[in-house]
Formats: sequence, structure tokens, C-alpha cells
Amino acid sequence: MEACMPVSSSSSICIDSPRFCKWGTHRMTNYCYGVYSFMNSRTPFQQYCQESHFVRRGRKLLPRAAHSVMDVAMHRSEEDTEKQKRGTKQRRVVVTGMGVETPLGDDPDVFYDNLLEGVSGISQIESFDCSEFPIRIAGEIKSFSAEGYVAPKFMKRMDRFMLYTLKAGKKALANGGITEAFMDELNKRRCGVLVGSAMGGMKGWMGPNYSISTACATSNLCILNAANHIIKGETDLMLSGGTDSVIIPIGLGGFVACNALSQRNAEPTRASRPWDHSRDGFVMGEGAGVLLLEELEHAKNRGATIYAEFLGGSFTCDAYHITKPHPDAGTGVILCIEKALANSGVSKEDVNYVNAHATSTPAGDINEYQALMRCFGQNKELKMNSTKSMIGHLLGASGAVEAVAAVQAIRTGWVHPNLNLENPDEGVDPNVLVGPKKERLDIKVALSNSFGFGGHNASILFAPYQ
Repeated sequence: MEACMPVSSSSSICIDSPRFCKWGTHRMTNYCYGVYSFMNSRTPFQQYCQESHFVRRGRKLLPRAAHSVMDVAMHRSEEDTEKQKRGTKQRRVVVTGMGVETPLGDDPDVFYDNLLEGVSGISQIESFDCSEFPIRIAGEIKSFSAEGYVAPKFMKRMDRFMLYTLKAGKKALANGGITEAFMDELNKRRCGVLVGSAMGGMKGWMGPNYSISTACATSNLCILNAANHIIKGETDLMLSGGTDSVIIPIGLGGFVACNALSQRNAEPTRASRPWDHSRDGFVMGEGAGVLLLEELEHAKNRGATIYAEFLGGSFTCDAYHITKPHPDAGTGVILCIEKALANSGVSKEDVNYVNAHATSTPAGDINEYQALMRCFGQNKELKMNSTKSMIGHLLGASGAVEAVAAVQAIRTGWVHPNLNLENPDEGVDPNVLVGPKKERLDIKVALSNSFGFGGHNASILFAPYQ
């Protein structure tokens, strides 16, 4: 939910219905609504354009027929689904390593055990004097050390968000069995890094090394694009995720000015309460999450432990408002989810777990819930929860940390509780939401949502490896 930042080294197709602006002639600007095409990647939208569905008029690209934005996107998704039905072989992507730095721990298992037990990582801010601020609580990492992960001279020079991601990234490598000795055996030209803040060039990996910044949808876009590099055969290994550390005076002050934060200073552990009728805003958090994504055969050949399979995803934009969700029951969210399902070859009936974006804001929670019910409401096994109820909103890092939670849910067969869900909002079915205690769930397909200021939507899908 931070302000939308430019996407580095990218071009864009900026949609301003009913016409499309110049093709790739300007850089992405703040709050640029549109479908993003990243440099050196041939996105489904680009391919669609190149298959004669559009005509050029000078330097402008105009639709050949009177298609709406929804028509264009869904037509493309239908074609993708047909190709998969025809048996087009695709390189599979699996998760073989995880690393986190969170208010509930810096080990994926410790982190998830705390989530399952309903432990809250939200407390009074201690990193600076915030006595003059109206908000004085956050999901703050209290005791952090990068010793053994970052050289001392760099620890003094680097911002905390960089230290978080370096530590989480190295932990993901270790968790994935990528030792120093094995590092020498890797073809580093086929290994890359795509994290939503820093870490480019880590360990001499010479494949794609860049960063994406799309507000709080950052991590999911990083993971999705990293997986696409593997699918297209450009890489075999990708470190991907996100990081953020803005629990500082200017960061806190900015969200205070937006009236976006919960004011429950006296009871911090009860402040973040997604879908609860008395929710009054989100709670800031900080941390990092990194996944080690790997091509399936590469992982099998080196004997890696496979935690889950990454199925695919998609991203869209509401093209409606800088901070408010689209009022029509999440039109942009529904489009994003349906495109993610089509791109992944997954049916709606197979999705029985959602790690929702749900930040504990009055408008955002119900908007996402309605969109999810329109997509999956017929699935009687469906369960939803929000990791933010225990750690707050980690902004650009939230999607990656929640992806770790989704993978851990697949591994363990347990989904964590929704903390502080005492009086569900009107129109919310409490049977769909995980209750105050962890619940058993045999997950078929897990969906993880991340949305951000500027109207960004990003959905990714994981499943047990079979």
C-alpha cells in the first residue's frame, strides 16, 4: 500500500480507454495505469498485439475491432488455455528454497509455527521516538543481526531493507541446498535475481538481475516474472521476492497523513483484524521474503527438496483510483484472478485456499472478499486467511512472505488462523474464513493475492508437487 514507484528499465503500454497510447515510447511514471511489458520479455499482451489483433497508426497501436480492455485480456487468456489443452509442453517451476526476515522470526519453520499458534508480532514501536505521532504501533523486527551474512563494513553502510533481503536471500539458498561448494558447479549464466528492492548481482549470478517496484504488489510481480524467465528457458534458478523497511518517521508520517493506519495504540496485538467489523486500518510491518525458484528437471538432477510447484499468475490494474479499489466488486481483481487461472491451466474448482491480501482496511477487505466469492464461491472447501492479522502489512515484502506462508500451508497441511476475527463484517461468510485456531486443509491449489496503491493487482498460484 505504499505509493506506486516507477518500474526500472521498463517500457509500458498505458491504457486510457478506449484508446491506447504510444507503444514503448515512454518510461513508466507514478500511478501509470496499464498493462506492463518488461524489457527483454515477450509478454502475452505483446504477443497478442503482434498477432494482428491491433493495427498501427503512425506510432500508435489501435485495436482492430471494438474490443474493451476486458475483451482483450480474456481473449488472450482463452487462447493460452487452448494452447495448454493442446498439450504444449512447458518447463515447470518448483520452489526449492525459502528465506524470511519477519516480526515472527527469520526461519521459515519458526515463522510458520508462530503463525499456526496465532502469535502476534505487532507491538509498540521501539526503533525511534514516536511519542508525538498519533500511531505508535507496528510489526517491527526487534532484534536483527546480519552477522555471518553480510560483511561488517557493508552492514554499516546499507539500509535495513537491503540487509533484510541479503540475509533472507542467503537463507533461501541454504534452505535450498545451494552450498558454497555447489555454487561453483552452477552455470551462473543461467541463474538470476529478481527482488523488489536490492540484491542484484548476488553471488555472481549473471542471468536476469533487476528490480520491480509496483507498490504492495511488488513481490508477486517479482515472483511471477522470475518464474517466467525459467519457463522461457532463459534461466534454471531464480532468487525472487521482496523487502521493505519503512518503520521510520517519514514512513509512519506518510501513512498517518493518508488516514490509512489502525489507531489501536493501547492494544497493538488486536489492531490488525482483517474482515472484522471493527477494523480501522492496517498496521505497518517490515521484513523480507525470498523464494528459490527452479526448473523442475534441474532441481531433480541435483536432488533438491521440492516444497511446492509454482503454477503461474497474472497482474492487472484497476485503472480507477490511486488508493481506492474499484467499486464494482473488484473488477480489476477478478480479471487478475481469472487471467492467473487461465495462464496456469487451473480450474476455479481446484482452488481451495486463499492467502488474501486483506490488510484490515474497511474498503479493501470487503472488496477482495466479494471478488474472491464471485470467483470461487461455489467451492465448498474454500478457506481464506490473512497473514497480516499477525505481522501487519509488510508493504513490498508482503507478497513474498505470504507466498512462504502459502507454501508452508501446502507442506504442513495446516492453515493458520485469522487473528482478531471476533465479529465478521456483514456479508462475510464466517465458514469461508479460517477461525481463531489453525485448521487442517488438504490444499489442492493455493492462491496468494497482493494489491497496491495505483490500482496494482497481482495473483500467483502454488500447488503440491506431483
